[in-house]
Amino acid sequence: MNSQDKILSRNELVPWRESLRRAGRRLAVTNGCFDLLHAGHVAYLEAARETADALLVAVNSDASVRRLKGPQRPINAEINRARVLAALACVDAVTIFDEPDATTVLAILKPDIYVKGGDYTLDTINQDERRLVERLGGRVLILPGVPGLSTTQILHRLQRED
Repeated sequence: MNSQDKILSRNELVPWRESLRRAGRRLAVTNGCFDLLHAGHVAYLEAARETADALLVAVNSDASVRRLKGPQRPINAEINRARVLAALACVDAVTIFDEPDATTVLAILKPDIYVKGGDYTLDTINQDERRLVERLGGRVLILPGVPGLSTTQILHRLQRED
């Protein structure tokens, strides 16, 4: 499958999710900026995929990343970030969202498992997202991160080298 075919519009999410349900497949969803993809992201996404039969990654839009990370980010445009993620074998689908959090995407997809990285705890993740997933019958799973690997750390190292 071509990586571009794995990038779903908002309108494609419901039919895609319904096809998974009809096939009896469990869905894990995660979200984030994924600005500079690195080995920590890959390890995290592979582990997230192991929790279910399919993994969808919801990627923050460029505007959303700027709101979260500041005017110098993102480094890579949203469609490029989505395409790189979609090219990974462990990722079944990608969608881009512009809202301040993932609640709208989560409400549409109704995931069986909502996966977040180890920089969060159940108490520090977005509580609206957590309550929504739990109310819909899904569960929230926190996966450990890879120490020393983060986009922010990579950018700091690059700045020191200039």
